[in-house]
Amino acid sequence: MSETDTARGVTGEDEVVDLCRELIQIDTSNYGDHSGPGERKAAEYVAEKLAEVGLEPSIFESHPGRASTVARIEGEDPSRPALLIHGHLDVVPANADDWTHHPFSGEVTDGCVWGRGAVDMKDMDAMTLAVVRDRLRSGRRPPRDIVLAFLADEEAGGSYGARWLVDHHPGLFEGVTEAISEVGGFSFTVNEQRRLYLIQTAEKGMHWMKLTVAGTAGHGSMIHRDNAITELSEAVARVGRHRFPVRVTKTTRAFLDELGDALGTELDPEDMEATLARLGGIAKLIGATLSNTANPTQLNAGYKVNVIPGEATAHVDGRFLPGYEEEFLADLDRILGPKVRREDVHSDKAVETGFDGALVEAMQSALVAEDPAAKAIPYMLSGGTDAKSFDDLGIRGFGFAPLKLPPELDFAGMFHGVDERVPVDGLKFGVRVLDRFIDAS
Repeated sequence: MSETDTARGVTGEDEVVDLCRELIQIDTSNYGDHSGPGERKAAEYVAEKLAEVGLEPSIFESHPGRASTVARIEGEDPSRPALLIHGHLDVVPANADDWTHHPFSGEVTDGCVWGRGAVDMKDMDAMTLAVVRDRLRSGRRPPRDIVLAFLADEEAGGSYGARWLVDHHPGLFEGVTEAISEVGGFSFTVNEQRRLYLIQTAEKGMHWMKLTVAGTAGHGSMIHRDNAITELSEAVARVGRHRFPVRVTKTTRAFLDELGDALGTELDPEDMEATLARLGGIAKLIGATLSNTANPTQLNAGYKVNVIPGEATAHVDGRFLPGYEEEFLADLDRILGPKVRREDVHSDKAVETGFDGALVEAMQSALVAEDPAAKAIPYMLSGGTDAKSFDDLGIRGFGFAPLKLPPELDFAGMFHGVDERVPVDGLKFGVRVLDRFIDAS
C-alpha cells in the first residue's frame, strides 16, 4: 500500500478483499510432493506486504520453492508470553473444469471471493495481513509480542513448513505459549438470537498408511487360491465398511452440552443421526469427531490383464481421537487380518486443550462486540493442522479464523471442495474481530 493510501486512511477492512484475491491468484497447489509450483511466490508476496509497514520478515526455504515467511511484532510488554498467529500458504489442487469460476481467478461475485484457498486458508492469511498492516500503519502495537508465520506444506502434513521450522528454527518461536490459526471461529446460526462460533480446541491424530498383500504370481487363466488382489480387496472392504465405536472426548462432550443448551434438548452421542441432521453443513465436521475413522483412498495392483500379480497395495487415511490411538491401531489390525502388512506413510499425534483462560475470554469478547448473538464454544476438528507441530514446542493451539457466515452457506463442504468461496462481509467481520482480539489478548 502506498503512502497516499495510508494518508487517505485505508483500513484493514478496505484491503482485505484484495489481499485475499491476490493470494488466491498465486497458485500454490500442493500435490504431496515437489511437483507443484511451491509457495515461494506467495511467501515473497507476504514478506513484501509486511515489509511495507515496517516489519523485517524472513523467508525460510526448506526445499527449492517450498518457502515460509516469519516475522515478529514487538508488543507493548515484551516480558509477557508471545502469541503466534499462523496460516498456511499452500492449497490442495483444483480442476478448473469443475468450477463455476476459475479456481485461481480470485473472482468477486455474488458477494463472495471465489477460488481455491478462499476458506482453506487464504482468507485467514488475508485477514491477518490486513489487521497487522492496519495496526502498524496507525502505530497501534499489540499488548504483547506476536509472531506471524505463513507456512508451506500444511496440506501434505507440514514436513516442509511448520514441522521443518520447529525442527530447524525453534528460536523463531521463543516465548510463544499460545497460537491461533485455521478451521475455527466460524458461525453456526441456531436462530437470530443465537449464533454459535465454533472454536477448535482439539484435532484427531492421523495414520496415513500403506497396506500390502503378497501373493503368488501366475497366469490369469489358471485357478488361483493365493491372489493378492482378492485378499487385499476383501481387507480394504472390511476397513471401509467398519464403524468404529463412539468415544466422547472432553471437547466433544463440551460441544454437545453447549449445542444441546442452544437447541433446547439433551443430545445423546450414542444416537447422533437426528442431531447431525439439525446441524446442516457442519454435520460433516462434527460427525467424524465421535469415533476413529479409516477410509480407503487408493488401490494399486497388476500390470496386464492375463497376469496375476504377486503383490497388491492400498492406501488408507486413518484418523484417531485424542487418547485412542492404541485402540484404533489394535482395531485396525484385527480388521485387516494377518495377511495384510500395514506401514505408516505419514503419522502425527492428536492434540487437545481446554476451553478456558484469558485467550478464550478474548475470543468471546471480540466476537460479542461485533455480533451480540455470538457465543464461542469448543469443538474437535476431524482433520489436522500445523498446530500439531507447534504443540511440540509447548504452544497451546486454537482454531480461530473468525467468520460470520450466512446460514445457508455449506462452509464445511467447501474445504477441499469445488466452488470454494468466502463472503466479502465475512472477511471484513473477521478483520474487525481479530483486531479486537489482539487488543484483548
